Amino acid sequence: MTHDAAVHPPRKLSLWDVSYALNIAIACWISYWLMTHALSSVVGRDDDLLGGMWAAVATVFVFRSSREDSLSAGKARLIATSVSFTLCLAYLWFFAFTAAGLATLIGIGTLIMMLLGRRDDIVTTGITTTVVMVVAAMSPADPWHQPLLRVIDTVVGVGIGVGSKSAASLLYFGMIGQPPR
Repeated sequence: MTHDAAVHPPRKLSLWDVSYALNIAIACWISYWLMTHALSSVVGRDDDLLGGMWAAVATVFVFRSSREDSLSAGKARLIATSVSFTLCLAYLWFFAFTAAGLATLIGIGTLIMMLLGRRDDIVTTGITTTVVMVVAAMSPADPWHQPLLRVIDTVVGVGIGVGSKSAASLLYFGMIGQPPR
């Protein structure tokens, strides 16, 4: 038996569990659909697909068990993305992608998150920076567009995730009561 199974033994799914799964699935579909259609006349298909994925990931990231946890995760995601966005945009205005540049931005992003007292968000900042920079390397014509597009995708995904979680919680609480702890 794994450690996780010992701490959290299997249990039957509740109405809350099924509702949560359905709500997160719908929220991710909305995020994905919106971002694959919203900018389709402005950006290429690859950026549409990437935007849909990015927004859906942001939605998953912030869709938590409670509205308060969703708001907190949304704030963390926006701060981490903002740091990454700023670093990547500044870098890509002047330089092409390099592995050394990527490593430098991850290091600088780590230090900034430490200075902001947000050590728990270093991973999110690093992952965001890595994806933005590698995608920029795959789109060398205008690589500085990538941070701009990804911040839009993040804001949409966070907004839909937090909003959907809040709406779902209000609906669920009104019909059934408090979720299980």
